[in-house]
Amino acid sequence: MTDPAPTRILLADDHALVRRGVRLILDGEPDLTVVAEAADGAEALEQARVHRPDLAILDIAMPRLTGLQAARELCRMLPETRILILTMYDNEQFFFEALGAGASGYVLKSVADRDLVEACHATVRGESFLYPGAVNALIRNYLDLAREGRALPAKAITDREEEILKLVAEGHTSQEIADLLVISPKTVERHRANLLAKLGLRDRLALTRYAIRVGLIQP
Repeated sequence: MTDPAPTRILLADDHALVRRGVRLILDGEPDLTVVAEAADGAEALEQARVHRPDLAILDIAMPRLTGLQAARELCRMLPETRILILTMYDNEQFFFEALGAGASGYVLKSVADRDLVEACHATVRGESFLYPGAVNALIRNYLDLAREGRALPAKAITDREEEILKLVAEGHTSQEIADLLVISPKTVERHRANLLAKLGLRDRLALTRYAIRVGLIQP
């Protein structure tokens, strides 16, 4: 009887050195193989369309589209592809956003050599993988909700507005954003105006500062 085909993995991180190290870990396993790499969230979606991987491993902080934005789109585009977030952020906000974006697991880069392979195997089996701190956060959040009868706060902006905010903060023009998102420049300008109004901000610089504060881009 032949062995099952190895799990085909897409790896997305904007640091080549990180991708190289993670790939060494994954390719060292006989049942895992990296079939594509990407340096940002938009490229990750392009590679996913071509390779249709079984599993996508996404960093959070990447240019053009973050890993969370890419995860949301990947869930719509290829619902059969499972998603793992591999990040440096030991942060409850990102953890809950990752779950909301459709990720099955959340792994910290600081312990990737210990946890990543186990996380890949669990995710492919249809299980979730959460690092211990994330489990504690999930339990604490559940207990808070049960005790206080409150819901998780809604996001201040829509997913599309978040995409445009990130690209504006990265310095892209309205035409460049329109080309990337396949919308019109007028639509980009309308979203930008909505962002300024919703967030109570005045200009591109203020939007950039906000994007840094909420982790969409790195300072």
